[in-house]
Amino acid sequence: MASELILALGEIERERGIPKEVLIEAIESALKTAYKKNFGSAQNVNVEMDAASGTFKVYAVKQVVEEVTDPRLEISLEEARRIRPDAELEQEVEVEVTPTDFGRIAAQTAKQVVIQRLREAERSLIFQEYAEREGEVVTGTVQRVEQRVVVLNLGRTEGIMLPQDQIGNEHYEVGQRLKAYISEVKRTAKGPQIFVSRAHPNFLKRLFELEVPEIYDGLVEIKSIAREAGARSKVAVYSRDERVDPVGACVGPRGFRVQNIVKELNGEKIDIIKWSPDPEQYIANALSPSKVVWVDLREGEKMARVVVPDYQLSLAIGKEGQNARLAAKLTGWKIDIKSESQMAELQGQRYGQEEYPEYEEYEEYEQYEEYEEGAEGGEYGEGEEYLEGEEYPEEGDYAPEEFDEEYDEAVPVEGVDLDEPPGGDER
Repeated sequence: MASELILALGEIERERGIPKEVLIEAIESALKTAYKKNFGSAQNVNVEMDAASGTFKVYAVKQVVEEVTDPRLEISLEEARRIRPDAELEQEVEVEVTPTDFGRIAAQTAKQVVIQRLREAERSLIFQEYAEREGEVVTGTVQRVEQRVVVLNLGRTEGIMLPQDQIGNEHYEVGQRLKAYISEVKRTAKGPQIFVSRAHPNFLKRLFELEVPEIYDGLVEIKSIAREAGARSKVAVYSRDERVDPVGACVGPRGFRVQNIVKELNGEKIDIIKWSPDPEQYIANALSPSKVVWVDLREGEKMARVVVPDYQLSLAIGKEGQNARLAAKLTGWKIDIKSESQMAELQGQRYGQEEYPEYEEYEEYEQYEEYEEGAEGGEYGEGEEYLEGEEYPEEGDYAPEEFDEEYDEAVPVEGVDLDEPPGGDER
């Protein structure tokens, strides 16, 4: 029986990954509980199990006294020295009290406790495993959908995707395979809870790391991501090696790399722009595909006034203010967009002239690409779809910290409190 127990522990260790030492500790605790329940709960006992043979012994811990009043807890000095010759008064001595048979009730109690400890040990291992993987992308299968909460089968445990972590235009069906980002791991009384997300900006970052070797190797760095999950994202990239084009590396041959990401996100549009240490150039790049004539920075207010050609004002603002909103989140600057004619009017009112001085147009905006599912061979839309059939505000201030998290509409901002640091998720 003892040898069979050792073999069973070894098999559990191999199949479930629970160390044999943890199992032995659980069994010792179970036997101790069973002994106290069936042979005297007042006794202080220890149980030791031989890991090689599987045999166990029960020891009662008794205190050495001159006169014994409670035999279950005390032992005389004379009797103690028969067990341990160097025993002295007030010391503790272990006396073997191993019963010949625990009996059926004791064995059942031990079994239940062992099972419980095994379950706790397995939960602890799962928690440690996924706590170390927090921030990674995992693949799971939709197990069930309950009141808009999607539960993924991750193998040994389940992943929970709350409504706010889901992409709005996606519909999930049982059996569907999904990639998701581990956003948080919690330890609860019922076991570890793993929360996953497909709407988190870092999910997009991890997908680029999986698809683009230059990002994984550190040659290209993702500086910042602004995302409205399911609709559009802007990604600012930078190359540590001047010989490597960061935008081209993310696009891949014939756009295959970025197209794999777009497909995984069910057609979410992705703008890849080149990051620049110059805030003016960075803001101008972030407003792509719109061309920018002039950028004026107000460092103290963390605000940028951007002038664009008249015919590209709607393109710069974007559908429902989306382009300007994402640019503000990406750069962390509050952006005030005006057309050339609007700026000329302001300059004329200020200086008594009809036109404002001309500024050289920026020339390095080709580092922008827009991708959507189904594009062929590097031919991608330039945003013309935003110019027809839509009405846009003529101008407005767009601040990263002032947008509704649901992203339902653009919010023109007046008098934004800039005491708080600007928004935007920069990695």
